Amino acid sequence: MLKLVRLALTAAVVTAIVVRLRRRARMPETPSPPPPQPPVGKAGMGLVWAGIAAIVAVTLVAALVPTRAHEAASARARAYQAEQDALTAALMSGDDAQPATPLPTGPAVTAFPTPSPTGPPAPVADPDCAPEPRRVRVRPIDPKVKRAVDRQWRRIERWLEANAPRTYKTLGAPGRARTIAIAEAQMGVDFPDDLRASLLRHNGSRGARAFGFGFWWDGAPILGIRQIRDAWRSECSWNRTDLGSDPAIEDWNGRMIPFVLFEERNSGDGVYAVVDSVEGTVGWDDTVSGMGPRLPSYYALMRAVADALEQGEAIDGRRPAVRGGVLRWDNVEYGNP
Repeated sequence: MLKLVRLALTAAVVTAIVVRLRRRARMPETPSPPPPQPPVGKAGMGLVWAGIAAIVAVTLVAALVPTRAHEAASARARAYQAEQDALTAALMSGDDAQPATPLPTGPAVTAFPTPSPTGPPAPVADPDCAPEPRRVRVRPIDPKVKRAVDRQWRRIERWLEANAPRTYKTLGAPGRARTIAIAEAQMGVDFPDDLRASLLRHNGSRGARAFGFGFWWDGAPILGIRQIRDAWRSECSWNRTDLGSDPAIEDWNGRMIPFVLFEERNSGDGVYAVVDSVEGTVGWDDTVSGMGPRLPSYYALMRAVADALEQGEAIDGRRPAVRGGVLRWDNVEYGNP
C-alpha cells in the first residue's frame, strides 16, 4: 500500500510540474509587466491544487479498495489452509478430529476392531444384552396353556412322589406373577406363556440333586425366577458380542432365557438349557454339537420328560433311573453316568 501512496504523490507532483511548465511556455520571451490579476491567479492556482488533490484522493481510493478485498481473500485462504493442515495432522495421528455430535441416549455398546475385507465379520455388541428400560407389567397367560402345563406337572409330581420322593421334595413353591414381570422388565424379554405357567406352579427346584428338565447324571435343576435373571446377567456380562449368525447356535445371545443349570458338567460351553424368547424353541448344549433348538417349546420338553418318567423311555440318550429315592439319568449307550 505504501508503494501505491508513493505513486499517487509522485503523480501529483509530476502533474504540478507539467502545469507549471506549460504556463511558462505561454509566456513571451520579453517579459512585460503582467496585468494585475491577483484574484484570478489565486483562483486558478486553487483550481489546479484542487485538481491535484482530487487525483491523489482517487488514486488512494483505488489503491485501498482492492487492497482490503485482497486482504480478506488472503485471510480466508489462510483459514482454509489451517483447517486442512489440522485435519491432515489428525488423520496422521489416528484421531478423527471431528466435533462431538450428540447421540441418542441408549445402552452402552462395546467397540470392536474393524476386520479386514477378506476376514470374518466383525463382532458387534449384542443389543439384547443391554435392553432399554421398560415398565413392569403383569401379562395374562393363555388359560389353555396354563391348563396344559399344569397337566404335565401333575404327571411329573405323581411319578416323583411315588418313585423318587427325595427328588420330589426338591420342587420349589409357586412363583409370583409380579416377580416374573420384574425379571422380564430387567432382562428386556418376554417369557413364553408355558415357561411362566411352569414358574407359577414351581419356582425352580432346591437342594442337592434337585429335579430338572435337563438329562444329567446328578440332575440339572430348574431355575427359579431370580436365578433365571441372574444367570442371564452372568452370561451377558462375559459374552456381549453378536456375530450376526443364528442366535440359537451362538455361544450366547441376550434373547435367550436360561432355565436349567447343568451343575456337574465339566465343560465351559453351554451350561444352561435355554428357551428362545422370540421363537419359543428350547435348546441345550450336548458338549459335542453345540447349542441348538431341540424341541419346539418348553411345554414340549415338559411332556417329553413326563413320558420318559412314566414309560421308562430314553430321552436325549438318557433313561430315568432311581437310586436311594433320587432320580438319575443313566447313559443308554454305556449304562452308567
